[in-house]
Amino acid sequence: MKKILPLIVLSQFLSTSLWFAGNAVLPDLAKEIKLAPEYLGHLTSAVQFGFIAGTLVFAVLTIADKFSPSWVFFWSSVIASAFNFAIRIEDISALEVLFLRFGTGFFLAGIYPVGMKIASDYFQKGLGKSLGFLIGALVLGTAFPHLVRSLLDPLPWKYVIDATSVLALIGGLMIVALVPNGPYRKKSYGFDFTSFFKVFHAKSIQSAAYGYFGHMWELYAFWAFLPFILQYYNSIHALELDAAFWSFTIIAVGAVSCSVAGILSGKFTPKVIASFPLAISGTCCFFSPLIIFQDSTGVLLVFLMVWGLAVTADSPMFSTMVAQNAPEATRGTSLTIVNSVGFGITIISIQLLNFLSIHIDPMYLFPVLGLGPLIGLIGMWKERN
Repeated sequence: MKKILPLIVLSQFLSTSLWFAGNAVLPDLAKEIKLAPEYLGHLTSAVQFGFIAGTLVFAVLTIADKFSPSWVFFWSSVIASAFNFAIRIEDISALEVLFLRFGTGFFLAGIYPVGMKIASDYFQKGLGKSLGFLIGALVLGTAFPHLVRSLLDPLPWKYVIDATSVLALIGGLMIVALVPNGPYRKKSYGFDFTSFFKVFHAKSIQSAAYGYFGHMWELYAFWAFLPFILQYYNSIHALELDAAFWSFTIIAVGAVSCSVAGILSGKFTPKVIASFPLAISGTCCFFSPLIIFQDSTGVLLVFLMVWGLAVTADSPMFSTMVAQNAPEATRGTSLTIVNSVGFGITIISIQLLNFLSIHIDPMYLFPVLGLGPLIGLIGMWKERN
C-alpha cells in the first residue's frame, strides 16, 4: 500500500505532461506554419474544449465507475499520447493542430480525474494528503514541457513532442501494470444517466464548487499567458529572461504548495485551507500591473513565485471536498463532472484574455482574473454561513 501513492503520483505526472506540450513549442510552431498572435488562446482552449467533451462523455456514461479505472487511465494515456505525437507530422495546418490538441484534451479526461478516482479508492483516511500529492503531480506535469523546451532549446521543437508522448505512455503502463483496483472501490453495474444531474444536490459539494469554479477562472489563464507576460516584460525592460525556464519554475512550485496543503488537511478542514491561497492569488491578480511596470527582475520573479504557490494550493482541497461528500458508487463521476464545469470556465477566461491582449496593454491583463477568486470566496463563505 505504501508504494501505491508514489506510483499514482508518478504516473499522473508523466501522463499529464501532455497538457501544455503544445504551448511549450508554440513559438517554434508559429514560425513554421505562420500562426496569428491570438493563436495562443485558441491552442489552449482547444485542449480545454477537448477535456470538457471528454469529461462529459466519461461522466454521462459513468466510465470511471463502471470499468476498471486503471485500464481507463491506461487506454486514455495511449490515445492521448498518439494525438500529441501527431502534431509533429509534416506540413500540418493550424486547424489540424487545434483538432489534435482537442483529441489530447478529450483523453486527458481519462487521466486527471480518473487518477483522483484511483487515489480515492485506496485512501479514505488521509484523502486530502493523497490528492495534494496527486494534483501536485498534475501541476508538475503541466509545467514540465516548458522545462523540456528550455533544456532542448538548440534542438528541433519536435523533440519536446516526442518526449512528452513517450512519458505519457510510460505513465499509463505503470498504472495498469502496478496499480490494481483499490480496496474501497465500489463498482457501478449500470449506466446511470441521471448521475450527471445529481452531483450538485449536496450542499457540501455546492460549497466546494463555488470556490473551485472561482479558482479555475484564474488558474489556466494565468498558466497559459505566463510565458507571454514574461516575454512582454523582457520587451518593455530590455531584458533576456528565459521565458520557458521561468514559466516552468513558476508553475512547478505549485506542486509544492499542493503537497503542503494536503499535509495540512490532517489538521485543518479543506475549506479553511483553500480559502487562504484563493485570497492570496486573487490579490496577486489585482496587484500584477504594478509589479510588471516596475523594473526589478528580482521583485517580479519573487512575486510570480508567490503567485505560483498560491494559485494551485487550493485545488486539492476542493477535490477532497467533492470526493469526501460524493456517493461511493459515483465518486469518479462526481469528480469528473465538477472538473468538466470548471474547465468550461477556463475557456471563457482564456478567450477573454486572448481578446483583451489585442486591445489593451498586456500589463493590465491579469486583474480581470481576480474576479474568480473574489466570487469564489464570497460563495464559499456565504455557503458556510
